[in-house]
Amino acid sequence: MEIVAEIGTSHSGDIEKAKKMIASAAENGATVIKFQWVYANEILHPDTGFVELPGGRIPLYQKFKSLEVKKEFFEECLKYTHKCGAKFLCSPFGKQSLEELISINPDMIKIASPELNHIPLLKRTAEICKNIPIVISSGVSTLGDIEKAINTLTDGGVKKENITLLHCSTFYPTPEEEYNVKVIKNLSAVFGIKCGISDHSTDPVLIPVLNTICGGVMIEKHFTLSNETDGLDDPVALTPQKFALMCHAVKQTQAIIERYRNETNALNGASIQFTQDYIPESAFDYVVKNLSREYSMEKITACLGDGIKRLGKSERQNYGRTNRSIHYMRTMKKGEQLREQDLGILRTEKILTPGLHPDFLTKIIGAKLSRDVQNGSGVQLEDLFIQEQ
Repeated sequence: MEIVAEIGTSHSGDIEKAKKMIASAAENGATVIKFQWVYANEILHPDTGFVELPGGRIPLYQKFKSLEVKKEFFEECLKYTHKCGAKFLCSPFGKQSLEELISINPDMIKIASPELNHIPLLKRTAEICKNIPIVISSGVSTLGDIEKAINTLTDGGVKKENITLLHCSTFYPTPEEEYNVKVIKNLSAVFGIKCGISDHSTDPVLIPVLNTICGGVMIEKHFTLSNETDGLDDPVALTPQKFALMCHAVKQTQAIIERYRNETNALNGASIQFTQDYIPESAFDYVVKNLSREYSMEKITACLGDGIKRLGKSERQNYGRTNRSIHYMRTMKKGEQLREQDLGILRTEKILTPGLHPDFLTKIIGAKLSRDVQNGSGVQLEDLFIQEQ
């Protein structure tokens, strides 16, 4: 089981704080330390809206700009992560951050949920990351979105054994009851890849333990030194003490699975020997019974769900906004011809209009506008002249 401490951008560009977070996460059980390689213009339009932070209401784009750091910052983080005995994982958000990330030789790369439909980014990732383990998150996505992302990577030459899929929700914090943990077994069977959970709930035990007993191979949680600091994800992150509790609970669950698996193999003798992927039903029942001492069976059953992949109730409002679409990068007049630099594949977020799926990018370059369009708005088919056959 890989246990990922998501530091993200909570270091606030301070290398000493980043090192303290790395050391603390590793000391408290993380096997993987994760960062985010941010360039604001790869993620958002400058007019995307505002975010409420402890320091006040500020433009979200400017907040992301303030989180940009130089390549040397991540090189130092990678070296220090290795010094602390953990692996270095990082999310790029566009082609520039991807290229720079690959140049420092990370142990793994992560495609975050909003970038799952960023097809140009996935294609470039497949071109240059064939032998690097790739983690992809599936929050705010449908089964079809996941299939397209995996096919884009594998068609580009990435082997399925190098891909880990994380089930998650992009709503912060996510209600535990919406996690539908049983879906990870089904996703693994459908796509033939390893699965786990990126957990945005605030409980340090419930979802991580259920993920483990349902066969998850990775659990990811946001990590912070304090919930009172101003990192974007700090309010929903685990403090060192809670992170350590999560790691202990996961390891206990693994030990229970191993014990019951060995007992099952001993009973079967040489006739049937179960592999490390096998979760005995008796182990599942034992773990659930233990959890029921702290959580109601009603809650546990709700967290396990029915195993059918669907958008979580709390994140449905984000579909089409948190993930990527094509936006205008300048105000343009009717009759102007679209160039690649006039367009961006961005997260729409709260106030802008979502545009066409990123798949359309190469198809609309060179098209002429049928009407005036505003800087930041999403590209619509109605904006473009349709050539008569």
